[in-house]
Amino acid sequence: MKKIYYKLFLTLLYSIPMALLAQNTITGKVTNAQHEPIPQATVVVEGTSVGASTNEQGNFILTNVPQNKTTIITRAVGYQTQKKTWTATQQQAFVEIQLLEDNLNLNEVVVSATRYGLDRREAPVVVNVLGPKLFNATQSVAMSETLAYQPGVRVENNCQNCGFSQVRLNGLEGAYSQILINSRSVFSALNSVYGLDQIPTSMIDRIEVVRSGGSALFGANAIAGTINIITKDPVENDWQIKSTNSLINGTSWDNTIDFNTSFVEDDLMNGVTFYGMHRDRQPWDANDDGFSEITKLRNTTFGTKAFFKPSEYNKITLDMSVLNEFRRGGDRLDLAPHFTDITEQIQTNSFIGGLTYDHYSKDWKHKMSVYASAQKSKRDSYYGGLGGSRTHQDSVVAANSYGTTDDFAMVAGGQYTYHFERDVFTAGVEYNMNRTEDDIPAYKRSIDQRTHAVGTYAQYEWKVIDQLKALMGARYDYTYVNGTYRLLDRNRASDQRFGTFSPRLTILYDITPELQFRGGYARGFRAPQAFNEDMHVTSIGGQQVFVLMGEDLKTEYSNAYTGSFNYTRNFGSTQASLLVEGFFTDLQNPFTTVMTSEEADIILQEMRNGSRSRVYGSNVELSIAPSNALSIQAGGTIQRSKYNEEQLIFEGENPVDNIVTTRYMRTPNMYGYLNTNIKATKQLAVDLTGVYTGRMLVPHYQPDGRMLVKDARDFVELNLRLGYTFSVKKDFNVELFTGVQNMFNAFQKDFDKGALRDSDYVYGPTKPRTFTFGVKIGHFH
Repeated sequence: MKKIYYKLFLTLLYSIPMALLAQNTITGKVTNAQHEPIPQATVVVEGTSVGASTNEQGNFILTNVPQNKTTIITRAVGYQTQKKTWTATQQQAFVEIQLLEDNLNLNEVVVSATRYGLDRREAPVVVNVLGPKLFNATQSVAMSETLAYQPGVRVENNCQNCGFSQVRLNGLEGAYSQILINSRSVFSALNSVYGLDQIPTSMIDRIEVVRSGGSALFGANAIAGTINIITKDPVENDWQIKSTNSLINGTSWDNTIDFNTSFVEDDLMNGVTFYGMHRDRQPWDANDDGFSEITKLRNTTFGTKAFFKPSEYNKITLDMSVLNEFRRGGDRLDLAPHFTDITEQIQTNSFIGGLTYDHYSKDWKHKMSVYASAQKSKRDSYYGGLGGSRTHQDSVVAANSYGTTDDFAMVAGGQYTYHFERDVFTAGVEYNMNRTEDDIPAYKRSIDQRTHAVGTYAQYEWKVIDQLKALMGARYDYTYVNGTYRLLDRNRASDQRFGTFSPRLTILYDITPELQFRGGYARGFRAPQAFNEDMHVTSIGGQQVFVLMGEDLKTEYSNAYTGSFNYTRNFGSTQASLLVEGFFTDLQNPFTTVMTSEEADIILQEMRNGSRSRVYGSNVELSIAPSNALSIQAGGTIQRSKYNEEQLIFEGENPVDNIVTTRYMRTPNMYGYLNTNIKATKQLAVDLTGVYTGRMLVPHYQPDGRMLVKDARDFVELNLRLGYTFSVKKDFNVELFTGVQNMFNAFQKDFDKGALRDSDYVYGPTKPRTFTFGVKIGHFH
């Protein structure tokens, strides 16, 4: 018996080392198409924790690689992700990996789809990414000028007096989209009214856009989708300063200077970036009536983002921004507002900041994040004027039409993520709070609103098989809205508590390595709140228009369905991608505004629950890049936005004057974009971009109190930019650029005139033909 145990012991003693020795070691090198080494590339063995990074010579070593068939995944910034299957026949092996450039940025890491970073092609929902290359091509100095260059997205100007703009996703108004800053929902409803113009592109690393419902991850208002603004991270030592000068229609100047700079320690354990912008725009009058169509604007923004890593597994990130903006539109802009016929003037000061702590386990499978972000805004405003009259009463009202607004929003929470060998689990809890106080004494208008919401969410990303991935998740929000709303002698109050369950299910199926299918369902909601894009003040016929909360408003819900096919393939050195996406959103209790009456020189609109409606259609996007010297992207949307029943949008004094419709206003059935980037030589870049806006219905209020609905024409606006870069010395370049926006001057021709105009009667492109030139200096590519 002792001999038997002794033999078993010897067998185990020899078999264990032999099993360990059976593990393979793979060495290799990662290069580009020119056989140049790629440093800092990541090489991992699929389905395991085995991985390594390449050194300056592009070399790497993988140890303890499982035997037999092994799939190696290689990633590097700016290159296409490659999967290579290796059948190990020996314990020591060498493999050479060649990566192709990702000229279409299809392999970027995104966070908006799942609240953690993953390859864009592996995201279970479609994520569009806008970055510095597009910002330059479109000559954009503010975020509002670049968002339209993707399918399903439109940016429109809604007011001649104040220049209020909003972004629409899949045909739904701006209030249906959740705007995030660094994945935090601190961009409050008040900020969203003018904030698209206040955020400079110089502070943005990228903008991630997810169409369709996102309430399962981000809570209320993410019915149409989410727009996630990722500010610049310090990743290397660099700096740049840019001056952009534009001449609107050859008469009004728009001058901007911006900068950003970063510093990172050699050990990559801490770093900081700073960015800033100052913009000064003159007003522009389209029809020589003395009233502006483009507002006077001064904007100063400064911010920073810094990180500190106490250890390899811990990271603290701090971001802060201050924004100061003055805008004014109307007539006689050199006078005090109350001496004019019509003036809308807004002075906004905002502070936005956030702090995040990330902790990783030593095997990098566990991640815990704790965060808090806040936004504080103070706004001084003037909405009013004499309206072409000079009576004593008009003067009294005009002199008291100044108002103030205080707004505070914050979000705090924690998130846990666990990476299994194939699957990922995410869960978190989040608290949102918003306090808005708004007061305009002349109109006896005041809003005092507080909202509190606690949300808990969880999702599981399940890789069913190698080709099929399912993402199942849900969020429960408990919301409390407490507000008082007063306008003239009308008073409304809100004291609502309600819970909302928002499930989500999406799948990603790789039909072939080139063809992917994505499909999903998401539920969303929007609480009845006083401040959103519908609540900005405008003027009609010399009178101010105010929106009052309706009584007994119900929460708005949505059910969104999407399906898409994405074909991506390399044809030799040509990278190509085709996306075809269908969407259907069913809205229950949608909020609508109805013009109801005129009282004491005020036109009243009331927010009500409308009849059930639906938005459906398809997005198409084609991207082709034969090389890094040429890339072409074009996309378009065909959609329908309809109420199930005829919807009242204007309530006249007589029923015969009522206007009903089954179509959404200001929503074209077709729209699209073009973005072409040409590197003619190493120094010369040529960019041709454009936006198409289809026909749409636009409400037009008349001075006699009636409303007409105009079938507005379509527009094609094309932009051209030329840039020439001089390499002064290593890490120091100078670029001179010039261009023209809306070169064929596709612009609205029938603006209302004078003090009695309908300032909301605006459609089509946001600016006329505009000439641009400038210079950029610094360390850039």
